[in-house]
Amino acid sequence: MVSKSDVVLIVDGVEQDLRLSFSVLARFPRQNLRATDELGKESLFEGVLVAEILKAAGVKFGKELRGKRLADYLLVETADGYRVVFALPEFDPSFKQSLVLLADSRDGGPLAESDGQLRLIIPSEKRYARWVRHLVALHVEHA
Repeated sequence: MVSKSDVVLIVDGVEQDLRLSFSVLARFPRQNLRATDELGKESLFEGVLVAEILKAAGVKFGKELRGKRLADYLLVETADGYRVVFALPEFDPSFKQSLVLLADSRDGGPLAESDGQLRLIIPSEKRYARWVRHLVALHVEHA
């Protein structure tokens, strides 16, 4: 059981709500991604694909993501209340080849204080508005 003080990410609105600590996140398959941030600095980010976290919470991808499920979306929330939306197919490799990484490391060390403990990295996007910093929650909702 994860104590409330250890929780760094909440995932809800799914079959199995999750309260994840860094030790639990470390058990997920890790991914490295080289990407250039909004300041033009290229870095090697490490973390967990958002799709892997959503699968662990019970989100269905592949052939099961169809019909009414295509109106489901992910609302990403940060510590200061900033929120962004993603359609679930944006995380499904059967729909898109792009990766969305929940990063907790940059260039072999922790993220900068300005990034918070968790940050989204989306190298396929031209703008950085959804590369949210200080990420605290993933809410699966239905339109």
